[in-house]
Amino acid sequence: MTGIDGIDGMGNAMGLDEVDLFGDPVIARAPPPSKQLRLRLDELRTRGCCQAIAWSRQGTIASVSKNATSIDLRFLRCHPDTGAWDMSAPTPCSVLSPVQSGVPIVHLAWAPTSSPELAVIDAVGRISILSFSITLNRPYATRKWDADAVDDLNAVVGCYWLPLTTPGRQFHVMYGPAVWSTTEYKIENTILASSGPWHPNSGKSALLCVTAGGFLKLLFSQNNNRIEETSLELESVTSSDDLITHASICSNRNTLLIALATSSRQLRVVQVAVQWGTPQPADKQAQAPPGSMHLSPSLKERNVAVTSWFQHGPGESIVDMSMTQLSHVEMLPSVGDHTSEAQAPPVVLTVRSHIPQDGSLYNQECQSIIDRWEVLSDRPQALHGAFDQLGSKNSSSQIPPMTRLRKLDSIVVPKVVISIHTMQLGKVICFAFSDGTVQYRDRITMNEVYNEHNLSTIMSPHQVGFQFTNETPCLQAAFSPTNCSFVQICEDASIKWNKLRFPMENLSAALQGNQFSAILAALSISISPAAYHQMNCDDILAIARPFTQKPDFGYTWVRAIVNMIKVAVDYSEDSHHDQLVRNHHLQFCLSILNHLGFHGEFQPRSFGGKFAMLALNVRNIVILITIANNTPVNLKEKLSPLDDAEVVEALAGCARWAVDLLSWLSDCIFNLWNEPTFRAIIEDPKRFPELSNYMQARGDVSLHLLLCSSTRGFLSAACRRLIHLEALSNRAIQFYQKTMTPEAASRPAPALYVAYMRMQRATSSSLIKVAEFEKLVAALSAEIRTSYQKSLAGLAARSQQDPKSGQQQGPDQVVKRAQTHAELDMLLAGNPPPSFREMLVRFFKANVAAFKAQTDPAKLYFSNFELLEVEDDAGSLALKKAKGGYIDVFKRVAMVKPGEGEEGPQWRRCARCASVMEDVLGNRPGFTFVLAQQRKCSCGGNWGLLPKGSLVN
Repeated sequence: MTGIDGIDGMGNAMGLDEVDLFGDPVIARAPPPSKQLRLRLDELRTRGCCQAIAWSRQGTIASVSKNATSIDLRFLRCHPDTGAWDMSAPTPCSVLSPVQSGVPIVHLAWAPTSSPELAVIDAVGRISILSFSITLNRPYATRKWDADAVDDLNAVVGCYWLPLTTPGRQFHVMYGPAVWSTTEYKIENTILASSGPWHPNSGKSALLCVTAGGFLKLLFSQNNNRIEETSLELESVTSSDDLITHASICSNRNTLLIALATSSRQLRVVQVAVQWGTPQPADKQAQAPPGSMHLSPSLKERNVAVTSWFQHGPGESIVDMSMTQLSHVEMLPSVGDHTSEAQAPPVVLTVRSHIPQDGSLYNQECQSIIDRWEVLSDRPQALHGAFDQLGSKNSSSQIPPMTRLRKLDSIVVPKVVISIHTMQLGKVICFAFSDGTVQYRDRITMNEVYNEHNLSTIMSPHQVGFQFTNETPCLQAAFSPTNCSFVQICEDASIKWNKLRFPMENLSAALQGNQFSAILAALSISISPAAYHQMNCDDILAIARPFTQKPDFGYTWVRAIVNMIKVAVDYSEDSHHDQLVRNHHLQFCLSILNHLGFHGEFQPRSFGGKFAMLALNVRNIVILITIANNTPVNLKEKLSPLDDAEVVEALAGCARWAVDLLSWLSDCIFNLWNEPTFRAIIEDPKRFPELSNYMQARGDVSLHLLLCSSTRGFLSAACRRLIHLEALSNRAIQFYQKTMTPEAASRPAPALYVAYMRMQRATSSSLIKVAEFEKLVAALSAEIRTSYQKSLAGLAARSQQDPKSGQQQGPDQVVKRAQTHAELDMLLAGNPPPSFREMLVRFFKANVAAFKAQTDPAKLYFSNFELLEVEDDAGSLALKKAKGGYIDVFKRVAMVKPGEGEEGPQWRRCARCASVMEDVLGNRPGFTFVLAQQRKCSCGGNWGLLPKGSLVN
């Protein structure tokens, strides 16, 4: 066979473009775009709302199922066997009403609320709203779409959840950049005003939707939690050319800016004001309307500007001119210009993407054209005064401001944009592409950022070596709350999680010197929004976990976070426990230590992990007991938690756990004083710096729990609540015994009476006297305060004599700063100050000896403290694994894993620390009120509902 057909010598035909006829290098053709990508691009061009995957601020990843008739729920979770992070298996959502025949679900949108709400929208604009108030993967329907009309003109082409506000704090704090200053990084911060409109009740949001028929709908929650709706006609639709295909909404200076794109290539910007019918902010009542106030919102529109979104010029290529279909429209609010103090104006951003046609003879590339228009307001020129004489007396020579759209230079990217995401409070725009890559651009200049190694000024982990790896072609992408990872819908419809990674081959070198400081700064800046806004940051914990091979990584990172966001850690002065318990930033830091010290439920914890675990759990118990005993005044007539047997049963379990903790601590400090090495260390000034290393080698956190003022405060609060519960249970039992008749004695005892009996046994049968332990803690606190006063008095005197040492700080501030430094050292397993040595010797010889004389050390030594899960020697862990037992972190009772073939009760597992609790649902007000405080785990992680009979999701 001859000719072209036999050119490869194998009898197989080859294309001419694959043959090197002239000896030049052959340029390989890019693989043609897939059919799935073509269909996805057609979908993006057809409707503005078609996002089938979305990631909530609290960590739930919702995605539309493959057949588009339901949604699946996933989340990141720490595997209980190893502590490694991965994405959970999908949980089908079962609370959605059946979809209309042939009408797919097309869009998902999360509200910014702390109790996550998800809007589920189908192709004809029907809207369901789901609330995830307890677990990440079990919602409750708060609005069903059953009553919504089935009409194509109601199809949603743009939607937006209103931002949240905190009364009296209508601003945001943005941390970063980290700037290298001689020996360390200094992290700057910026205060930025937040922009409304907001829902009148802080903590609530409202959903705005633009329909293809030109209506703006507002779905809002009344003060009785009922969802209502109001609407406004934005555009009169009389023909198919008037139909709105894409819309985007943003908050800008307490009004809404809406960009509308129509079938006739028109681009309009309108401004909408929302008036809730409540008192104005200047009024005294305006902080938050009372629950009885009825909201009657109204929407008022003002046309701003209009142009065409397809504006081609003589210099554009034929491909550019042929791209006459939009895939994205984004309305971006004004932001602060980093080059000046002025505000950069709002911008309308559009994307037009091109994919080569099948069978094309030319090696055309995919490309996207990004167009931008600034929304500018020109100052009007005043008319000559003579014009006033021509009109009526009420006429004015003032001309209203003129607003126009100014076209900026287009940007061409040789890829297909599938997602646009803003970050860092709107200062950076992130583009996700169909090849699985991402690109960051400055919001004002549109220059690429974070694409170069830069250790002098850090704002992103990309600048210090982190990168996304294993790029996979995809159709859609959704970013995490921290923007440090994203999930993709791949071309085979699978869901993939891609997080930032540091090159493993450089990991050892990265844990030293300036590179390590840069990594800490980047991770701290990345996690700061989660600390400030109390949103999920589990992906950053997953990114940071490989660095735990450096033993002090967790301590160093938490120290950087404490210094950056100014976490209060010094509670050595007498202060109300309420301030300590409400310190969410401290809980956040302990949660990081707790997770980084966890290596699997049957593996030993690190010293810091054990310390943080006990601190977080005792804090949680203090909160539960306090909540149950302090019903809000406005709810006292409706509920009384202490009259609910289930509440009392739970508090009895908490009391038993707290008593065991105090007993275990007592046993530990008795054993310490019996150790010759320990006594030699604290009695010898030269050996005292060895104390922390000695305690870490023993794996004994008892001394640090007592010396650190925050954990000592938790212990003191637990003692007081145990004493209160004992008195309460005694009074309740006496009441029942007095009122119980002889006939009633023959019948089963009431459940509440039995619960109080259990509480009384838990508090009164302690191996130690709780009141005496509280005195011991109080005595230690007094000794520590005295030690601080003596040791730091000289520092205060020197700061007065040397003005330079106390620049802009008085002696009290200098002392406070030194005291805080010492407290932070002890919180992070550091050595106590040298001045503590003599105090500790006195404390053990006098106070501990006196306390020991009132207890039976032998009973403590042989006691079983498995409820605390603190014993992590090989024998204890093997026994725990053989028994298959778990501790319910709410009721503090033992739970047994179901056997083979047994279904058993349904459990929840914390996505961050792998703790478990039974999935209890109360139907009585008192129990529901107390259970609501357990919406999150004691570590601050979120609950994931486990499948029945399974311990892993």
